[in-house]
Amino acid sequence: MPVVMWDFKHCDPKRCSGVKLARCNMLKTLKLSQRFRGIVASPVGEKAVSPADRSIVEQYGAGVVDCSWARIDEVPFTKIKGPTDRLLPYLVATNPVNYGKPWKLNCAEALAAIFYVTGFPDHGEALMSKFKWGHAFYKVNAGLLNRYAKCKDSTEVVAVQNEYLASLEEDERRKEKEGKNSRDSIGSDGTANDDSEDDLLFRNTNRQTAFTAFDDEDEDDETDDDEDDDEHDDDGNKDTKVIVDKLGNTHIIH
Repeated sequence: MPVVMWDFKHCDPKRCSGVKLARCNMLKTLKLSQRFRGIVASPVGEKAVSPADRSIVEQYGAGVVDCSWARIDEVPFTKIKGPTDRLLPYLVATNPVNYGKPWKLNCAEALAAIFYVTGFPDHGEALMSKFKWGHAFYKVNAGLLNRYAKCKDSTEVVAVQNEYLASLEEDERRKEKEGKNSRDSIGSDGTANDDSEDDLLFRNTNRQTAFTAFDDEDEDDETDDDEDDDEHDDDGNKDTKVIVDKLGNTHIIH
C-alpha cells in the first residue's frame, strides 16, 4: 500500500528517518501540490487515527509531513489538509533524538503508528526494521498501541488516551505523596519517627514512574554518527512555546 511524505527539508537528510525510508524505496516523496487520499498524520486533523480508518489505509495508504517541531509555523498545512488528516494519540518517541518524549515521533514512528492502530502491524514492523532502534518503538508503546487497535473509532481512541494520561497523573501524585511521607518520617535528629516504621518497611523501593524503565535502552544509538535519525529537536534554542492540538495533547516547542 502507498506510503508518502511531504518533505520540507528542515532537517539533515543524512539523519532523517523519512529520507532514509525513501532511499529504501519504502515511501514516495510528494510535492506540495500533489494530493493524497490516504491517512495523513497532521496537527491540523480533526480526529485521531483509529481502526475506523482501516479501509482508507488499505486502499490508499498512509502519509506524513516531514518538518521540524521548531519550525512548525512555517508549514502551510492548509495546502496539505485533506479529509483524511488525522491526529496521533499519546505515544512515546524512541528515536535517539527525542527518546522517551511523548508525542515527538519522527516520520518513521508516525507512519508505523498509523499502521499499528489501523490493523496492519506487519507494515509498521517493516518500516521500523530499517532502524537499529526501531524495535524499541513497539516495545515501549505496545500496551497503548494494542488498546488503540481495539477501539471502534476516534472517540474511543481519545478516551483510552485520556484514561492512560489520568493514570500517569495519579502515579505522579502517589509518588509525591510517598516522597512527602518519607520526608515527614525523618525527625530533626536524622532518625526515623516511630509512627512511620510500617510505611518504611512496606514501601516498594523498586517502583518506577513512566518512562524510567526505558532510559538506558538503545543508548548506543545516540552516539552513532552512521545512523539516520530525525533532527527535529533544536535544544540550542532556549525559547519555548506551547502548542495544544485538537486532542488536547500539549507539545512544548523549543
